[in-house]
Formats: sequence, C-alpha cells, structure tokens
Amino acid sequence: MVHREAHARRPSIHDVANSAGVSAATVSKVLQGVSTVKPENVQRVFDAVELLGYRVDPLASDLRRAKRRIIGAIVPEFESEFFGSVITQLERLAEQRGYALVAASSRESETREKEILARMHDWRVSGVVLAPVRNEHGPAAGFMKKNGMTGVLIDRVLADDSFDTVSADSVSASAEVASELVERGHRHILVLGLGEQAATVRARLDSFRERAQQLAADTRVDVILSESDVEPLRSSLRDYFAKGERPTAVYSLFLRGTLVALSEFRRRGWHCPNDISLVGFDDAEWMQVTWPAIAAVVQPVRQIAIEAMDVLFRRIEGEGGPPMARLEPCKVLMRESVGSPGSGPHSGGGKRQ
Repeated sequence: MVHREAHARRPSIHDVANSAGVSAATVSKVLQGVSTVKPENVQRVFDAVELLGYRVDPLASDLRRAKRRIIGAIVPEFESEFFGSVITQLERLAEQRGYALVAASSRESETREKEILARMHDWRVSGVVLAPVRNEHGPAAGFMKKNGMTGVLIDRVLADDSFDTVSADSVSASAEVASELVERGHRHILVLGLGEQAATVRARLDSFRERAQQLAADTRVDVILSESDVEPLRSSLRDYFAKGERPTAVYSLFLRGTLVALSEFRRRGWHCPNDISLVGFDDAEWMQVTWPAIAAVVQPVRQIAIEAMDVLFRRIEGEGGPPMARLEPCKVLMRESVGSPGSGPHSGGGKRQ
C-alpha cells in the first residue's frame, strides 16, 4: 500500500518504477510510446502513474527536445457525444505518456481548421490528431504535409498517402443496417445525411444502397442530404413527407439527423416501430433511455483513440514505413425502434392512397 505521507514530494520516475516492479528505463520507454515493451508491463506502468499521480517535468523535457510535450487535437465540434468522447480519451492517453493535450474545434470550417493547425505548428507540438471537416484531402492535411508535421487523421477519412488514418468501419456497418432492414421486409427506406461530410457520407450511403438492392432488387432508397446544418434538413424532411411519401424505415447517417427524424415523427403522431422504423448512426444516452429505444450504429470511440495515439507516438519516436489505414469495427444495435412494416398506417408502403 502507498501511504500519502511517503509522497508529499513530487513522485519521480523511480517511484513509478518501484511501484510497477520494472526499471526506470522501462518506465521511460512506456511514457515515450516505445512499442517493444511487454503489454503487461505497459499496463503496470500506467497503473502506477495513475496511482502516484506522476507527471513528467515538461521544462526538463523541453530543454532536451526541440518539440514540446504537447499533442494537438482538432475536431469539427465539441457538442456531439462522439467528438466529446474522442477528446476525453485522447487526453487520458496523452497524459499517461506525460504529454498535455491541447484541443480545439474547427466549428466545421476548413479555414478555421487550418488556422488552428498553424498555431499548433507555432507552438511546436509534438504531433496532431486531426478529425478533418471534410476528408483527408483538405487544406489542413495539406498544411501538415507541407510543414513536415507529425500527425494522424481520424473519423471522416478513408486512406491517405501521407498520414496514418484511423476511422470506424462505417461501410460494413451501413451494409449491416441494410441487411437488418431488408430482412425485416422494408422495401422503401429514406436515408438522411450531411453533404459536408462527403467522403464518409458517400461511403455509408453507397454501401447501404448496394447491400439493400443486392438483397432485394425492388428496394427503393430515397436520400435527403443537407449541405450545412439540421434546419435545412428538417425543412426538406417536412416537404418530403408533405408530398405523401411514406417510407417504412429511416436511416440517419449522423446523430442530429436521428433527432430531427424522431421529432418529425412525433410531430405527425407516428410511433416507432409500428408506423415507421428508425436507425441512427452514432449512439447517445437519450437514444437508449427514450421509449422505444432507438437502434444505433455504435462507433468504437475508445479503440479509435487508442489506435490513433499509439501510431502517433510511434511516429513521434521516429518509426518509419508507409502510412497505414486502420478501420475499427462498429456495433449495430437493433433496438425497439425497428420492426417489420405492415403493422401501422403505412402498411401499404409507398405513397398514401
């Protein structure tokens, strides 16, 4: 047991080594992200770091290094549960290695995204985790490449020839959603998305449509994309339903779109799943506690953060080799908001007669 009195002074790397039962050199390797340390020793070091409240002395480190022990993180926005959770995980992982995390929101602006990145370059950050506004070919990624910055791209990316990428396997997940809906008998499905997120939205949409029509050639897939925000989407959805369109299921490719769809259902007095089924990409607490609970594609936030930081620190330490594209599997949870068509007012499918 570690007594509080024994550590009134600032814990040292030797204290961590003693607590973890390893050498100080091993502790140093773990905190620097060296990948050759045994996994069980890595975990023991991290446990000791957390127990003792150990912190690397950033001033001493800066004297030895050209770059500071700072990791930059840029995400499109902080409001969503997904990006909020990503930042939380990245911060925890950075601090485990003795680094500080500086996070900023691009507010869905590529111009702001590049400006933030330029400031981080001025601060001499050791590396950057970037979730781009659009995709891996945006101006921020170009700035990183031009200035020789070390970074990893996450979320709205597929693959890149300059940087490692880590993202959720949304293509496979969307195909699985299509299978679930078609196998339940749905033949008229509406897909909602944001046009800004071109790369990932297109991949999810194409995968969904291809699988649905592969399983049932007569499946009709309608699409509504908003270019910027949820209000245009809400307006387009109302116009769509006002024309008499009655899909038996809706698949939203982003979290706020799921809420817009559910709000419109309730405004019209429709209930899931008897009147219409609903599946959303991304999960949130409200989707789990509402009744009926909303089916969701759950992204592997923790694993994305772990993989991103792991590869980032290995690049910081000088590991070479071509960039790698990592895809982390999602989990599709078919909750009570999904059922078979035919039990509600839309049992005839298509347009209302």
